[in-house]
Amino acid sequence: MGASYNIMSQVLMSRAASIPVVLVALIGAACGQPEGAVVEAKRPAASATDRTPTAKPSTSPRIVFLGDSLTAGYGLAKEESVPSLIGSRLRTEGYDYEVVNAGVSGDTSAGGLSRLDWSLEGNVRVLVIELGGNDGLRGLPVENLKQNLTAIITRAKQRGIKVVLTGMEAPPNFGAAYTAEFRRVYRDVAKDHDVTFVPFFLEGVAGNPALNIADGIHPNAEGARIVERTIWRALEPLIEKNAGRSATR
Repeated sequence: MGASYNIMSQVLMSRAASIPVVLVALIGAACGQPEGAVVEAKRPAASATDRTPTAKPSTSPRIVFLGDSLTAGYGLAKEESVPSLIGSRLRTEGYDYEVVNAGVSGDTSAGGLSRLDWSLEGNVRVLVIELGGNDGLRGLPVENLKQNLTAIITRAKQRGIKVVLTGMEAPPNFGAAYTAEFRRVYRDVAKDHDVTFVPFFLEGVAGNPALNIADGIHPNAEGARIVERTIWRALEPLIEKNAGRSATR
């Protein structure tokens, strides 16, 4: 896990050196969660024999954040992660959604796809995708990233779930062609599947030491608040007040 963080740091710090100011680039079964509550994603039992009776899952409308350590909130207190901040804003603004933090540190787009079905359990209304950073760090094939993001979006939309796709950058050490192709994947997938698009998850934060923890890449509490505002601008048009009163799908 530590190696993954170090690689991520190298990528974005390298990218910061080449771009002067800014880099261009959530399911637990919960019962009776308050409005704007944040639920941590939990993997299902390994087999049917391992499962124990659980409380009836919440039917509240959900917003799921599917991502890696940036979503998980590495280096932050639980309430400082971006999903938690979104949950707080929802509460303040009077929206009755649960927020599910399905962020797993070190995860690739393939990893996100592999756990998609159980991450989308419950009454999910919106899926925010923050994946691909670790694909770029490892120099994985761009076509694989495109296929995985496409599969995630397609399966979510088949369930009637709205999607927000956030972009990420690849390190320059794999060459200019790879970096450009990697960046283009997010734009092409968002356009092809007509989903809400945030060009860079870390816009205004990456490359700024004052906004990141000691590793130089993961946002600190102040940086996370900037990311939250970026995501909120994309998310707000997709949600509705009194959503919890509408019929559950």
